[in-house]
Amino acid sequence: MKAGIDTGCVYLRLQSANRRVVAAQVRCQRPQVAQLLKGRQADAVVSLLPSVFALCGRAQGTAARLAVAAARGAESAPILVPEIVNEAMREHLWRCLLDLPVLFALPPLRNEFLIAVQRVDKDQGEGLLELLANPEVNRLLVMVEALEQPLAGEPALLCVHSARASLAVWEQLGAEMGGAPTWHGQAAETGAYARRGSQATPVGGAFAERWLARLAELELWATGRLNVGAGGTASAATVAPGIGRALVETARGLLMHEVVLENDRIADYRIVAPTEWNFHPQGALPGWLVGKCHSDDDELRSYAAHAVAALDPCVRWELIMA
Repeated sequence: MKAGIDTGCVYLRLQSANRRVVAAQVRCQRPQVAQLLKGRQADAVVSLLPSVFALCGRAQGTAARLAVAAARGAESAPILVPEIVNEAMREHLWRCLLDLPVLFALPPLRNEFLIAVQRVDKDQGEGLLELLANPEVNRLLVMVEALEQPLAGEPALLCVHSARASLAVWEQLGAEMGGAPTWHGQAAETGAYARRGSQATPVGGAFAERWLARLAELELWATGRLNVGAGGTASAATVAPGIGRALVETARGLLMHEVVLENDRIADYRIVAPTEWNFHPQGALPGWLVGKCHSDDDELRSYAAHAVAALDPCVRWELIMA
């Protein structure tokens, strides 16, 4: 099953006139994995899903397990799940130590990354703090803050504290949620930046704020102050008899699974991933890009790459310039 699945792509189309972006279109194309699950035995699906998703496999597997359990009547209050917490911290480290340097044409901090992952796996918070104070990491932060970038602004930040609470917002997840999900009728951002919410004092542009939010969550983990609601939080609720919903906060943001069981087999399955939220057609990305002036195509490509990286898709992305 895994070999035949295209992981999907985020397509960003920019139209310029007189070296100024006048239109930005975002289209998120994601595989309809849920359609392949229909008719399968519920426990088999729970075992299968972690191997289907290359990124956040543990979060996907936990969401499936909790959703199926909730469909059978067993709800779960929000808790930090250690294996998902560790997965989220490793994803943050990957972005900050491997991907971020490449955006500035610098070599990735591979040794630092390997050491940092070991610190997370061994629950060595103090060692991780020392590594995050590395001059190379600070250098990257200075470079991010020096970038031309939009003001941080006040985007709609997705804030759903539990699967049970989510029922007041979405009675059931419809097909439209998979392609362009909305919260109280509008696009919303999810992820470490959204989780910080009003706790964060704006210190710079939109790109810098989102990188700083990832590092802040790493520091909270390292100091033992990571609370329920942070990356690694999971919960589940029974929507109706035979229907269960699970919410998991991954590194990139809110992951939602909703399963409908009939005779303990999958009658329907909905998955809403963070990329669908963060790359919504009316989300933050188009607003950051429309109006951007640029001297040439290379400058625009670089700016767009930083904008996309700040929101962190879980799939590849392609830029189309018209």
